[in-house]
Amino acid sequence: MSSSSFLPSRSSASQRRTAQTSDNPNTDGTHGPALEQAPTPKPIFQFIALGLIVFLGLLQFLPATHFRHPSDPFRIWVPFNSNTSVNSGDRNSGSISSISQDDGMVHIVSWMQCLDLRLLAVLVNSTLSGSRYPDLLHFHIFVPKGSEDMVSFYKLKVLFPHSNLEFHGQEEVKKVIRTASTGVKYSVQNFEEIVPFVIASIHQSLSKFIYMSPSVIVKGRVEELIGIDLSNYAIAAADDCSERLNSYVNPVVLDAIQRSASQPWVSGKPYAVNSCMPDLGMLLIDARKLEKYILEAFLWWKKVINQRDGSIGRSPAIALALYDQYLKLSSSWLVTDSTSSVVNKSLAIRYDGPMTVCSEFGDGANMEPARGDLWKQHLPPLFYQMVGR
Repeated sequence: MSSSSFLPSRSSASQRRTAQTSDNPNTDGTHGPALEQAPTPKPIFQFIALGLIVFLGLLQFLPATHFRHPSDPFRIWVPFNSNTSVNSGDRNSGSISSISQDDGMVHIVSWMQCLDLRLLAVLVNSTLSGSRYPDLLHFHIFVPKGSEDMVSFYKLKVLFPHSNLEFHGQEEVKKVIRTASTGVKYSVQNFEEIVPFVIASIHQSLSKFIYMSPSVIVKGRVEELIGIDLSNYAIAAADDCSERLNSYVNPVVLDAIQRSASQPWVSGKPYAVNSCMPDLGMLLIDARKLEKYILEAFLWWKKVINQRDGSIGRSPAIALALYDQYLKLSSSWLVTDSTSSVVNKSLAIRYDGPMTVCSEFGDGANMEPARGDLWKQHLPPLFYQMVGR
């Protein structure tokens, strides 16, 4: 019984395997089309690919031409040169000429004839608020008493506890200007127009900085200014074409001076007397490129054109000393009035709040009333609580 039942079962299994084999003729490897071979690439493409690999490999042996300094938040490519060092262990040995100073900070300098904390609070707060990197901004405020006025300094530090603020005295800078003007028949009372270019000769750590008038409300990011390539220039300033050089200087007199004088700061080509006046409210200065005679040039021009102290408007002497010697900033950095039609496009606006009017000796004389309300938006909320006025 068991033998007869096993044989049919074995026979049917054989039949199933035979049927499967006949249904799939490719299983024996002798029937059906062969697998298609991959196409062989043409020799020329192989040579091109090999040459490209070798070329890219050789590029790795070329010397580096640019670098990114680790302290630069903007990751700007800076060309190597003989004066550049990337030694992060020594903050005074490096030089990041297209970014800021050796320490990677953005240095901001301002000069006040007399101390006005409201003015300073608006300047500092608006600048910090507009910056993407407020911790990299370092303010150097030059006030008549300098670090002696510690009460005012502490009040400002309470308003801006995490900011980099420093008070400096003015006497050293004033002394340089007074010494240079010895023998000149007029006195130099208004220092503001020339001090931006003299400060670096006293404070040599300020090699590249932004100078801002204290009566400025900043809307833009000042760190964008410090990255501007000055090329061969030492100064960058916006042009104010609402005032022209011929508004202050007689063209005939200027032409006579230009033809007869042989000073190095006198232009070798005729002056464009209708040229715009430089705006001294916002400047970018690289002190390493400043001409050594800029103060002498300013005083010389002031004498030959007979400019008197206290004259109304911009100084033609500084405009002539800087003539054709500065890079022109975008018009958006021109300090404009809050009532101007282009105020919405401006990145720097003239302070329109109440202001202390200084006397000749740098003391507060009286308070000038406010001319607008924009300043209120930038006054710190705790200002009156801290200052009391």
